[in-house]
Amino acid sequence: MATPVGASPGTLSVPSDALPTRVRAIGYGGSGVHERQDATLADVAALRQSCPSVWVDVTGFRDVDLLQRIGEAFGLHRLSLEDLLNRQQRAKVEDYGEHEFLLLRMVDHGNAHETEQFGVFVGKGFVVTCQERPGDCFDLVRKRLADPAGQMGKRGSDYLAYALLDAVVDAYFPVVEALDQRLDEIEERILGGETATTVVGELHGARRNLLELRRAVWPLREATSALVRGETRHFTPEVRPYLRDVHDHVVQLLDLLENYRELSSSLLDLHLSNVNYRLNEVMKFLTIIATLFIPLTFVVGVYGMNFDWMPELRRWWGYPACLLLMAAIAATMLWWFRRRRWL
Repeated sequence: MATPVGASPGTLSVPSDALPTRVRAIGYGGSGVHERQDATLADVAALRQSCPSVWVDVTGFRDVDLLQRIGEAFGLHRLSLEDLLNRQQRAKVEDYGEHEFLLLRMVDHGNAHETEQFGVFVGKGFVVTCQERPGDCFDLVRKRLADPAGQMGKRGSDYLAYALLDAVVDAYFPVVEALDQRLDEIEERILGGETATTVVGELHGARRNLLELRRAVWPLREATSALVRGETRHFTPEVRPYLRDVHDHVVQLLDLLENYRELSSSLLDLHLSNVNYRLNEVMKFLTIIATLFIPLTFVVGVYGMNFDWMPELRRWWGYPACLLLMAAIAATMLWWFRRRRWL
């Protein structure tokens, strides 16, 4: 549901299809990793007191009151929460002083051809992530965080935010590769001579998926570019080289998407050319048949006139001679067509 026109800035409107809100909290650094499933605000407060850094993962946007209380607990700006619930936002990075707000599109875990809104709040000692639906691409990040010998648990919240951003960007690559394989299969079918209308539908479906991915990734280039330039205060200089790597991945994704969009357009042109070629072949065949029968029809028409005195009318060999004449005319025309390479 969109925010009502004229509403106060920061008004939170629950989307009509929002899922129940669940909170998962992980405290790390110092004494190890402590995780709370279905955490309450009291659990989050306890983790903040006992751990140097806390990652709070919120899934589902139905409980607006809980989102507001989490925002108050971490000092999140109300405008950022409003942008989070407005699912038509472009990917962006905004600095609100006490925290950084990253908003982007993430591949839906249940349907790889759709994306969902994903928000990241980064501040001193905390990372708050918000996603529309359960299921994400952060399992490996959680394993790295739980590894006592790993480096992630020893680093700050900005490195965790980088790792989450990197996972979101890398999750696009399998989807793009699947679209590449899909386009290759369609290309083989077109080159094999298939002219069924289902090919057009599949091509348009692939183009829609590419357009949806491009719409999600294109603004992300500007957002990661701002992080690389150091326009934010919540990412240390030690983390910026890793952010440059994420930016490179985004640029690579955009190049792949543009290439596959051009390929899909070329395949559509190839399909239409193939259909036109088949149609031209049929028309050429019918034209040749009609051309062959023009002189034959003339001969038959002449000998079909009802006059008493006509050449060979009373001859016994007249009928076979007429048939031989028509066969000779047809053979001569076929020879001429082949010599002119019309056949």
